[in-house]
Amino acid sequence: MQSFTESSIGLNLGPSGRAIAQPMDVDILEALYQHTSLERVSSAQYLAMSLWLLERELRGFSAFFKKESLAELEHGFNFAKYLIARGQSVVLEEVTKPIQDWKTVDELVALSFQMEADVTTSVQQLYSMAERANDTRTTVFLDPVIDEQIKSEDEMAYLLGKVRFANNDPSALFIIDNELNNI
Repeated sequence: MQSFTESSIGLNLGPSGRAIAQPMDVDILEALYQHTSLERVSSAQYLAMSLWLLERELRGFSAFFKKESLAELEHGFNFAKYLIARGQSVVLEEVTKPIQDWKTVDELVALSFQMEADVTTSVQQLYSMAERANDTRTTVFLDPVIDEQIKSEDEMAYLLGKVRFANNDPSALFIIDNELNNI
């Protein structure tokens, strides 16, 4: 009877000891770690935004940004799950302290739009790296992420447009706040 061992069948193992079908390019792996951290930083920043807005009695805005915080946390978790599925150990970096004070709602929403744009750029760079490395598994993983990110960027641009049109008028901001509370 023939005995099979990991070495006799050419089984590749990742750092976690999990079987892997295709080793990961080191640069892609590092970029995935960085992106996972970016999602976690975004989550913390959106939480800080939610609290700042809640302190100013803008419950609709606060609920919107709390939802964004939870979504970013979930995105980071999905990237971590993908790394595990690829046999990697997840390395979590320290999350930087978020900004916690803004002069206006406009300033806060402008920052949130920039954060979404930064996340989109990060995902696009990951996708390009994966294409160059012929890592189809990663491009397939990133396809729905890109679709969702484009929607998030559009949603934030729309909110920024409304807030800018309100021109810091409290009555107009309360109307937007009420709309966000009903979403």
